[in-house]
Amino acid sequence: MDQISAMRVFVRVVETGNFTRAAKSLNMPKTSVTNLVQGLEAHLSTTLLNRTTRRVMVTTDGALYYERATEILSELDELDGSFSNSQALPSGRLRVEMASIFADSVVIPALCDFYMRYPQIQLDIGVGDRLVDYIAENVDCALRAGTLSDQSLVARKIGELNMQTYAAPFYIENFGMPEHPTDLEGDHFCVGYMKAQAGRVLPMEFRRGDEFIEVLPRFILSVNDSRSYLRAAVSGLGIVMSPLFVVKEAVEKGELVPVLPEWNRDPVPLYVVYPQTRHLSNRVRVFVDWLAKQLQVITRDPAARTGRAKTAELAAVRS
Repeated sequence: MDQISAMRVFVRVVETGNFTRAAKSLNMPKTSVTNLVQGLEAHLSTTLLNRTTRRVMVTTDGALYYERATEILSELDELDGSFSNSQALPSGRLRVEMASIFADSVVIPALCDFYMRYPQIQLDIGVGDRLVDYIAENVDCALRAGTLSDQSLVARKIGELNMQTYAAPFYIENFGMPEHPTDLEGDHFCVGYMKAQAGRVLPMEFRRGDEFIEVLPRFILSVNDSRSYLRAAVSGLGIVMSPLFVVKEAVEKGELVPVLPEWNRDPVPLYVVYPQTRHLSNRVRVFVDWLAKQLQVITRDPAARTGRAKTAELAAVRS
């Protein structure tokens, strides 16, 4: 029996809750997962998991073994990574979650640059702003904006977003230009943004010097996706608050215009988060470092786009 492989499989079964999900996340046959766990139990002469037709429950010995096994595997991965950093390019599959504005405006346009640097990493990008079960879904990390409420996650701040308020000329023609943030609660409409974690439309925050106002916007439409949020604003369905790099093209085309320009929101922090139990592999580290640089460029210079210029070079490298 390969004890290290058996330990990894056992840890995955505990984290996902059953053999089927563990096998799927490891890209292994379910029978192989079952045989490895059974072999580990035979080697240790104890029962680590109690199985029923519906669920898998960790025994007392299993819980103790899981705690020590995760520590040992993490240290082993760290040891391997310390050598691979200098001897080989990081490789393997990387699962990342992020909102559509970051995928569309920041990450995907620049991915040619990333693959030129790290051609052996396979990226799976989940697009959306939703609640994620990092362990069960085998998500390595996620890009999140704003205040973090899940204390079980490790967070690394990698940037900030400067926000401004915009509306379509069609909307201004019909409802006029708001003069104060409180107008958004009565005489005007906004597009509501509903985060899955909150389950409600988020308030809009405004600051002018030392003056701070939180507004509960009046809306006829709310969405839970940043791409739809922008499209609704361009369609004249209400006022939105967005980073400049997201709306830059629409502003240049005359589809959106700034409103309440003397009022701004405090910068919104950007974090990469991952579960405490998940070892931060070398491929995650290089992706996070690369992503931080892309965000710094795009938030400082919204016109910057690196992906298209690199496409021909990437094709030459891969050929």
